[in-house]
Amino acid sequence: MKRDNFLYVLFGLLIGFLSGYILHEVMAQRQPPLMPFGQAAQAGTPAPGNSAQPGGDASASGSANAGSDADTMQQILQLRDYVAQHPEDSQAVLRLGNMNFEIKRWDSAAELYDRYLEAQPDNPDVITDLGVCNRQLGAYDQALDLFHQAQKLSPDHWQSRYNEVVVLAFDLNRPADAMPVLKDLERLQPDNEQVQQLAAEVKRRDQGTSAGSAS
Repeated sequence: MKRDNFLYVLFGLLIGFLSGYILHEVMAQRQPPLMPFGQAAQAGTPAPGNSAQPGGDASASGSANAGSDADTMQQILQLRDYVAQHPEDSQAVLRLGNMNFEIKRWDSAAELYDRYLEAQPDNPDVITDLGVCNRQLGAYDQALDLFHQAQKLSPDHWQSRYNEVVVLAFDLNRPADAMPVLKDLERLQPDNEQVQQLAAEVKRRDQGTSAGSAS
């Protein structure tokens, strides 16, 4: 192979790698942090790891202050025991769901969110996180239904719209269907950097799909 041809191929591979990496980074950020403005951020959930009593101080969500994977698992085990003994403590159930969400145990998180919603059915943040669990488990239609439920309960709920865009544009490869939702999301969160990054990728994908259809 001639040197010029070799450099051309190498350059092409490099561009392909960088494009793939950028897409991966965008996709990795498409799920916002767990309920940054939602139920877990607003309500201190019990942390019986210290006292085995409800009402303990808790972080905003999941294992943000756990310190290490070992600490996180220890907290989960302690909280699981507490929930087994106090199944009526819906806030403890929610916290355990959040912690399972943080470590990507989607089945367990979904089961716990379902339990929480039996007691507190009108929480759009938890409904959205349950939708995310369904999305991670490949149940895209159920995820979309849950995001729509959250929006009915809270018309300005941007997290559910964000995740709806993700499912439509990336999981179902329907960027055109995602565009109206994205427009509403941008209206609700005009200065949100995550939303801006998502919008750029969805619009790029929509243009590519439109160009492919035209040809």
